[in-house]
Amino acid sequence: MFSYFSSLNPAALMNACPGGIAQGLIWGIMALGVYLTFRVLDLADLTVDGSLSTGGAVCIMLVLAGVNPELALIIAFFAGLAAGLVTGFLHVNLGIPPILAGILTQISLYSINLNIMGKANQSVNVNQVQFHFTSNASRLGVTIALTALVCLLLISALYWYLGTEQGSAIRATGTNPSMSRAQGINTDQMKIIGLALSNGLVALAGAILSQYQGFADVNMGRGAIVIGLAAVIIGEVLCQTFVGARSNFLIRLLFVVLGGVAYYLVYVFVLWLRFPPDDMKLLTAVVVAIFLAVPYLQRKSSSSFSKAARSSQEAIDSYRQAVADAENQEVQ
Repeated sequence: MFSYFSSLNPAALMNACPGGIAQGLIWGIMALGVYLTFRVLDLADLTVDGSLSTGGAVCIMLVLAGVNPELALIIAFFAGLAAGLVTGFLHVNLGIPPILAGILTQISLYSINLNIMGKANQSVNVNQVQFHFTSNASRLGVTIALTALVCLLLISALYWYLGTEQGSAIRATGTNPSMSRAQGINTDQMKIIGLALSNGLVALAGAILSQYQGFADVNMGRGAIVIGLAAVIIGEVLCQTFVGARSNFLIRLLFVVLGGVAYYLVYVFVLWLRFPPDDMKLLTAVVVAIFLAVPYLQRKSSSSFSKAARSSQEAIDSYRQAVADAENQEVQ
């Protein structure tokens, strides 16, 4: 055991942390899209495993065709928007449950992504194309700062949009669809808009990730929904821990991104401990399960303590009343 811990190099962990922060911020953008469907719309959308790859595939192929990398990011966003519209159409217009609609779109996107790239993966020569988002160690600080800026801009845009009349209608649809319809809100339209916007953000994250890696792969989105949910849940737990009742919607969005960073820092730490890479999906599932259980266990614990406190207070009150009755009888 001593030899194992002595073989670990703290400097290697510190060197790996900037890369983990950069990837955490990128996946934090994806987590914002997952948050829109999972929390705001209250829908389980599995399209993201496909739309993330779509964003990366579209971006890389456009760059290879000579398109400006920044413009490629915007076009990738609209490609994800289209994927979300398909899921919304399947769910709203054809009556397919949201989970199945997402799975159908995700399966379709696998073939579409293969057709976009022509093969399973495509790479870009980073020496010939200037990317602002890069894993190059000499420019990693710039990548982190730029990605953080993009995250802040997206959070601000989402906070503004979801505060508009249409955005409020989307939030109302997720909170209480029946009451929303009673108020004249077209809930079907709001679901389609929400799904489209969610997958647009996911595709944008995939495009940025492909630039960061220098390549796109048809399987790069596999398990993305689990990572997105992990970021959302971790962010919510951190928000509840550090902010509590003072949190508002803007702060919750910020913590969703921070949840992505926290997840990837844990990922880097576990790899540093030489955890088998093949078991990382298992680790992700365990992390998500733990953070999903924390709020429930906290409420249960708080409820138990409150119940015990009330029982104790009732017992004390009963005892005091009995003593008072006894004293009155003695006086009489």
